[in-house]
Amino acid sequence: MDILTIIGLTMAFGAIIGGNIMEGGHTSSLMQLTAFIIVAGGTVGALMIQVQMSTFMQAMKMAGWIFFPPKLVPSEAIEKIVNWSNIARKEGLLGLEAVSESESDLFARKGLQLLVDGSEPEAIRGIMEVEVDTKEHSDTQAAKVWEGMGGYCPTVGIIGAVMGLIHVMNNLADPSALGGGIAVAFVATIYGVGLANLLFLPMAGKLKEIIHHQSKFKEMIIEGVIAIAEGENPRNIETKLQGYL
Repeated sequence: MDILTIIGLTMAFGAIIGGNIMEGGHTSSLMQLTAFIIVAGGTVGALMIQVQMSTFMQAMKMAGWIFFPPKLVPSEAIEKIVNWSNIARKEGLLGLEAVSESESDLFARKGLQLLVDGSEPEAIRGIMEVEVDTKEHSDTQAAKVWEGMGGYCPTVGIIGAVMGLIHVMNNLADPSALGGGIAVAFVATIYGVGLANLLFLPMAGKLKEIIHHQSKFKEMIIEGVIAIAEGENPRNIETKLQGYL
């Protein structure tokens, strides 16, 4: 679990709510269902118009990464690659066939299979880099869904505020109806700006960072597989890959 995300969310929302209480406000005054429906529904609806279904669904699945990012341990991967290199030097590339069948990482397994098949180093690089680029592009587009929500959310909040003010203007003769309209107006703005800057935009930033780390991790695997294909010394391979740490 990413403890920094938990601390950040707690600190951000705690500061807002705590500050409201310190100023004498009540938490219940920030709980406006109408304002939430306007902001949440308008934001998600606008986003659905912008992206394709596959991208939207992928973005929803990736949301959990901010709490539970994919586990990547470069030092362990380097150790595995060096072990593959030792096997290849002792038994030849065909000796990696059994290793490839038991490898849990699908990307690393593909590299091992290409080695076993006797593919040329440049062919291996080309095939694996295409997969890295495609996955990075797909994941980045999904991360931009949350960035898009961060862009639309404040604007939809302003729409909610204007709607609340219109309601107020239409009921100037009825003082009892003014409070609800004013509350929706201001709370909608808070929801829009708050969700955008405290949740959606930070989420997009963290997801992009995770995607970048995944791509660098896969680049390291590519370099290791290519080095094995070229018959480099295991110690040299280890030294080269440690530059990724």
